[in-house]
Amino acid sequence: MKIGIISDTHDDIENVRRAIDFFNKEDVQYVIHAGDYVFPGIVMEFKKLKAKLIGVLGNNDGEKGQLLRAFLEIDGELKGELGELHVNDLKIGIYHGTSPDIKRQLIESGRYNIIVCGHTHKIEPACSSIGKYTKDMSTLILNPGTGHRKTESLAGAFVEGGIFILNIESKEYRFIELP
Repeated sequence: MKIGIISDTHDDIENVRRAIDFFNKEDVQYVIHAGDYVFPGIVMEFKKLKAKLIGVLGNNDGEKGQLLRAFLEIDGELKGELGELHVNDLKIGIYHGTSPDIKRQLIESGRYNIIVCGHTHKIEPACSSIGKYTKDMSTLILNPGTGHRKTESLAGAFVEGGIFILNIESKEYRFIELP
């Protein structure tokens, strides 16, 4: 079983479509979106996804009611600010990452094998395009950075990012950079 991971798409339809193509080619069963869709129309793009979309809200998701409506329309699950996914014997926590203190508490709680987050637009684990996890290791943090196209900005907000593919059987994760 494979799980796709994306975050911080910030209304970028082009890259969302690219990500969906990757997810469909990889035959993922779930896609986790760690928030910052910005516009409910982005969620509607996931109608083309051949997997179930599970997401949480980010700090830039003001249209909460409309986002929920879009999730319901595509048969996805919007979990609020904090979500969980239990697959086989794996516990995955999903949090946008808006509060570093809450993120740290989730990591240190030992409740999850993996925490999927976003917000920082920085890839975690850093400099690791392929990796492996084991149940006896500490909580693994998977942050795909931004799903938005790379572009210059004064804040440097859209510089690094892409998607992760998490393979539950092989216990491996792989990062795929988006343009």
